[in-house]
Amino acid sequence: MISVALDPHGGALVARVTLDNPAKLNILTAEAAAQLAADMRALDQDPRIRAVVLSGAGPKAFAGGADLDALGSLNPATARVFIGRIHDACAAMRECPVPVIARIHGWCLGAGLELAASCDLRIAADNAMFGMPEVRLGIPSVVEAALLPRLVGAGRARWMVLTGENIPAAEALAWGLVEKVVPLAQLDGAVNAALDAIIAGEPKAIRAQKRLCKTWEETTLAESVRASIDEFSRAYDSDEPGRRIAALRAARKKEK
Repeated sequence: MISVALDPHGGALVARVTLDNPAKLNILTAEAAAQLAADMRALDQDPRIRAVVLSGAGPKAFAGGADLDALGSLNPATARVFIGRIHDACAAMRECPVPVIARIHGWCLGAGLELAASCDLRIAADNAMFGMPEVRLGIPSVVEAALLPRLVGAGRARWMVLTGENIPAAEALAWGLVEKVVPLAQLDGAVNAALDAIIAGEPKAIRAQKRLCKTWEETTLAESVRASIDEFSRAYDSDEPGRRIAALRAARKKEK
């Protein structure tokens, strides 16, 4: 249900994680969510990995949402367990120490959109369709749906979760739900360009920046500033600043 491949890219190593159940639109079952969380946390332990790309298999969907068969048979106790596993998979994206890019095509609904929202960057094909249809199933949108107001604003987040209506890729881009939209044939090229840009940074600096991005989202301004000062200071524990700045200065001298 989840496949993981380590891909050499630009002299670095990228993990390509795929929701692999195309016959069912890559829906998230409890088992798939648990496996995804476990696979992501295993990747966290590999210091060679510079970024992760999360995709959906097949031509129709990134992820079509949660497993309807499971949703239809839950009770209050099992519902708590089921949604906890969805949250754990989303949390694994946010807690991953390197950037996670959602490569989105086709349907991206419900739990699938929550997964995408939990990634650092979202790059979509122009055939992508986004929605939070849970209220039409008699349940609220929950867990990482709470990220939506930060991405699209309170009003648009309310529109999505209260109406259950889908929005196309162009509208998702205008709202800020995704960072880039390209023709489907160019989707892999756009993802690879983003990987190139990430890999061009220094590994420790990128990991520090991801930690800070999460801190900025979750704490007060004062706490964010304090964390930023700490990360800036820790950057000089490595040779990355000195080496990069020396190389930049040398390059500028050659240009003169």
